[in-house]
Amino acid sequence: MDQNKKGVLYLIPTTLGETDPSVVLPEGTLAIIRKLDHFIVENLRSARRFLSKTGNKMAINELTLSELDKHNIKEDMMKLLLPALEGINIGLMSEAGSPCVADPGSLVVETAHKLNLRVVPLSGPNAVLMALMASGFNGQHFLFHGYLPIKPDDRQRKLKKLENQSRENGQTQIFIETPYRNKQLYEAIVQVCRPDTMLCIAVNLTLEDEDIRSMPVHKWKKQSVAFDKKPAVFLIWHPGPYAKQQQTDQITVS
Repeated sequence: MDQNKKGVLYLIPTTLGETDPSVVLPEGTLAIIRKLDHFIVENLRSARRFLSKTGNKMAINELTLSELDKHNIKEDMMKLLLPALEGINIGLMSEAGSPCVADPGSLVVETAHKLNLRVVPLSGPNAVLMALMASGFNGQHFLFHGYLPIKPDDRQRKLKKLENQSRENGQTQIFIETPYRNKQLYEAIVQVCRPDTMLCIAVNLTLEDEDIRSMPVHKWKKQSVAFDKKPAVFLIWHPGPYAKQQQTDQITVS
């Protein structure tokens, strides 16, 4: 089948919280959203709430919303994309932020490519990249790990491993946690990591109470942190030999 006769799969970023979409989404992205009537979403309730704020002229009950979760199998992905094979454009949305990052949307995109569908990523907020941008850490060499192990011993071993990797090559290590476990993760970091390891915590990105702070672990121990039940991104970075090499490699522009 000719790809030009098929529908397009648009990857739609959503807001990271109760923010007006026009504040964080380009008009071009909003214009595309308003033209769509078929969506694959991670959460029906939050998707309806988001779409109602985008200025879509169709009533919410007139839109076709298909829910996606990690339990969907590949056969389900095919069914979700059937309208695109008939020429209907579809929007794929995460519950918050950019789709396919720490959510099951990548399975839909994988299937779309197999069906020779055109996949178009749209511009919008991405908590991981925004946190990296604001951290002051190495933005040329970084790794996103998603969620760390839940069991305390496993989590501590993982943190130590990530810190050692960062010291060896200057790589920024990025991870997230379920909001109600933020405190446990924070306490594990300040307990396990070296005092001079840099830690950035970015809380409620793009929201009114956004809080982004970067400092050595030993200074974090003296901080009051209020991020319970708030989405947060954690980054650790230890320049180690990397920083000295960077200084050696610096080029002075006259």
